[in-house]
Amino acid sequence: GQVFAGGNSEGSGLNQLDRPTDVLIGKETDSLIICDQGNQ
Repeated sequence: GQVFAGGNSEGSGLNQLDRPTDVLIGKETDSLIICDQGNQ
């Protein structure tokens, strides 16, 4: 596999995840959306 999100430890920065809960794939827009409960 390949890391495409995360890899920078837990935190609130734009390049960090904090308790990710779901991943959505937008087929019409070719988007990957990561739902992250800890970041606001």
